[in-house]
Amino acid sequence: MSSPETNETNPGQRLQKVLASAGVGSRRSCEDLIFHGRVSVNGQVVDRMGMRVDPAVDVIHVDGARIIFDDSLVYLALNKPRGVVSTMNDDRGRTALASFVTDIDARVFHVGRLDYDSEGLLLLMNDGELAHRLAHPSFEITKKYVCEVPGPVWPRIGKQLLEGVELEDGIAKADQFRTIEQFGERAMVEITLHSGKNRIVRRMLAAVGYPVKRLIRKEVGPIKLERLKPGAVRRLTMEEVGQLYKAVGL
Repeated sequence: MSSPETNETNPGQRLQKVLASAGVGSRRSCEDLIFHGRVSVNGQVVDRMGMRVDPAVDVIHVDGARIIFDDSLVYLALNKPRGVVSTMNDDRGRTALASFVTDIDARVFHVGRLDYDSEGLLLLMNDGELAHRLAHPSFEITKKYVCEVPGPVWPRIGKQLLEGVELEDGIAKADQFRTIEQFGERAMVEITLHSGKNRIVRRMLAAVGYPVKRLIRKEVGPIKLERLKPGAVRRLTMEEVGQLYKAVGL
């Protein structure tokens, strides 16, 4: 780690200035963060002023969330509409993800996928290390979905999904399940799981007798779809990127 002393052999920038320039807060508020032990550099908590750092080399966390200084890295959230393939381009002429990021200079790629008939949150980025970890099953990044299914949904269905249902490629379990609302032959359910297998939500619900009529992904790890309109794209905030890094242990 860089030396906490300010001297000629350490020509980096003052830590509070680096944090302020990254948008963490004002110089004074960043000094308060350092003073209260909420900032770490290369895994070590900074407990006094005067440290100089090189943001291109040093790994800096605030409250456990990594601060990213590389301006070339792009992190996006897309509300994928129904009828769009989860590839950047499609050789069959179908609408693909690249259609929604034409004003982004960087070349981004999608993290995970949603099938053609599904909609909701997709992350796009050009950060290979983060994307790899988010997609890898060992990091168990949860995803939350809202689905329209035939009603009524009986209480035993949730128990079945939480205990696990047998599919052609093994047992699949939900992390959480609840019925949001139901009226007659229509019901809305919410299911959370960390499996990234192909069409896993549709297959699980079909296995317990509830074929999905509509599927919307609402969350990927700490990132929420919220009020993003279908086809709209937004840049993730610095805090959201830090939360993603934290979720995969970076």
